[in-house]
Amino acid sequence: MRILLDTHVLLWWLNDAASLGERARAQISDSENAIIVSAASLWEIAIKQGLGKVEADIAEIEKDIAQQGMIRLGIEADHLIELTSLPNLHRDPFDRMLISQARAEDMPLMTADTQIAAYSIDRIAADR
Repeated sequence: MRILLDTHVLLWWLNDAASLGERARAQISDSENAIIVSAASLWEIAIKQGLGKVEADIAEIEKDIAQQGMIRLGIEADHLIELTSLPNLHRDPFDRMLISQARAEDMPLMTADTQIAAYSIDRIAADR
């Protein structure tokens, strides 16, 4: 199964944070699953790092993603087209892009954000 990680889930995984639930941790580490990281998440981290909201090193994160065999997902035209059809239920632009990518690519989004459940996507609870 392909699983798209929300930005906070990626950071939890890379920092071995206790916030990441055992089931979610098992799914990420399962070699049968393809773990997908969006360029939107890296963009969000870079912006928040610049604002002093998160301590992160994008170069180190990129290296970790590659070493762990995670797959990078760019922002494609079909993701943008899907974005234009989303109802305005969630105001965070990065989450909206991740939702659009999950819908366009027909894969679940692993997140602890309960607002995302309002969209018609498969959601994997990251805190379980």
